[in-house]
Amino acid sequence: MIGEGNWQQVLVFNRTKHGANHLAEQLNKDGITAAAIHGNKSQGARTRALADFKDGKIRVLVATDIAARGLDIDQLPHVVNYELPNVPEDYVHRIGRTGRAERTGEAISLVCVDEHKLLRDIERLLKREIPRIALDGYEPDPSIKADPIQNGRQGRGAQRPGMGRGSSAGRPQNGGAAAGRGDSRTSRPRSQADGQRRPAGPSSRGRSRKPGE
Repeated sequence: MIGEGNWQQVLVFNRTKHGANHLAEQLNKDGITAAAIHGNKSQGARTRALADFKDGKIRVLVATDIAARGLDIDQLPHVVNYELPNVPEDYVHRIGRTGRAERTGEAISLVCVDEHKLLRDIERLLKREIPRIALDGYEPDPSIKADPIQNGRQGRGAQRPGMGRGSSAGRPQNGGAAAGRGDSRTSRPRSQADGQRRPAGPSSRGRSRKPGE
């Protein structure tokens, strides 16, 4: 998504510190400059990463929910939920970081079968159904059963659909997908002038592609 869409400034949310580090490393390997911020990073490291992100020195900032609290980023065009949060309210805080002050913003969530309960909890909080959009090559496979999410981590052997555009990742056997704010295939950016924020619509299934495709 990032590579194909030529996105230049993207805030990506991950549930775990290890996952944030791994994703940032994979993106850098695929030629997309990225840095991770989380509780194990020093304040100095987090400050430098945020400054580089604002200055355009890095394209992607991968953050955990705790590390992202208090971040002040103007004109943020893209937010990606690489993993859905365990707490539904955190979803609202995440997507609220884009499209501020009547500007255009886009929020996209990647959802696998293990996270369907988290998705239902978010929809219950929002009191609305979030639209699903299946991407080509990531169509839902009803034969896959969900693994429980333990300690904030994904089920066994799970990997996310790709974020970048590298050559190291293969296409998945079973689908993943993405959806976003708006009505188009991967979500149409939407102005927030009316004061109503549309949540990022997640996908419906699986994750077997590495982050670099």
